[in-house]
Amino acid sequence: MINGLGATPVMELMIAAGKTVPKLQLEFGLLVERVYTGSFMTSLDMKGFSISIMKVDQTLLQHLDASTKAPHWPVGSAGNRPPAKTPVPLPSSRSMKSDELSEQGHILEVAIEAAANAIINMRDILNDWDSTIGDGDCGSAMYKGATAILDDMKKYYPLNNAAETVNEIGSSVRRAMGGTSGVLYTIFCKAAYAQLKANSDSTVTAKQWAEALEAAIAAVSKYGGASTGYRTLLDALIPALAVLKERLTSDEDSCTSFVLSSEAAVAGAGSTKDMQAQAGRSSYVSAAILATVPDPGARQQLRGTELQLWL
Repeated sequence: MINGLGATPVMELMIAAGKTVPKLQLEFGLLVERVYTGSFMTSLDMKGFSISIMKVDQTLLQHLDASTKAPHWPVGSAGNRPPAKTPVPLPSSRSMKSDELSEQGHILEVAIEAAANAIINMRDILNDWDSTIGDGDCGSAMYKGATAILDDMKKYYPLNNAAETVNEIGSSVRRAMGGTSGVLYTIFCKAAYAQLKANSDSTVTAKQWAEALEAAIAAVSKYGGASTGYRTLLDALIPALAVLKERLTSDEDSCTSFVLSSEAAVAGAGSTKDMQAQAGRSSYVSAAILATVPDPGARQQLRGTELQLWL
């Protein structure tokens, strides 16, 4: 199912379907029996689309193809489909044993674990805030992502390679998290990975982490359509980045720089209580209700600053 989120033209959804189906069949060995393309589950006027895959049998296919009066459900039809290749087995575990980790790899492991556990512990309060201004699942979505990261880190993350580890975090998030948040955090990680990958050195410096954060913020702003003052996660990240760059440029101690960056993120997240949302579901909520809680997405970024602080 190629599902438009509300503001994506049908033509672009068809292009996405045309790219997705051959990839599923030829690279992943999946036989695609039905393809549904359209706007089935939207997020108001959100850009982008989601891709969902479901395992089916003949009984389920008969139900999917059954006649219906649902106005937007496309009844499937038989037709020629490219044959699928034999499924390719998953690669063997690439995780590192504790005694094989470099100093940076060990720090990265501890940082990821600390940030993920902090997110897990905030599930209920984030859901509570999101139930006031959204659909009440922000904490649950974050919980799924953080849990997947902790599980995958033990199996797949090459912790001695910071760039590849960030890339794997993005893959974990993409697999586990749904909704717009999952898409944005995947974009965030992929952009940070690309920036870190450009560095040929095995050790990543504080300034290079800052550059990766800047690239990630730029990507989220570009594809999410938000910026400072929109009452989103960027209202915590952008002030944090500004302080971090300023302090590192002035040769401030890196640990102190990240602490001050974290404080800027705290202030930025708190300031969202006084903002009228300009993106997402919150943009349809009255200012009086918005003033009762900070933006859950922005508040969640404070857990991300724990990762920066450890690094």
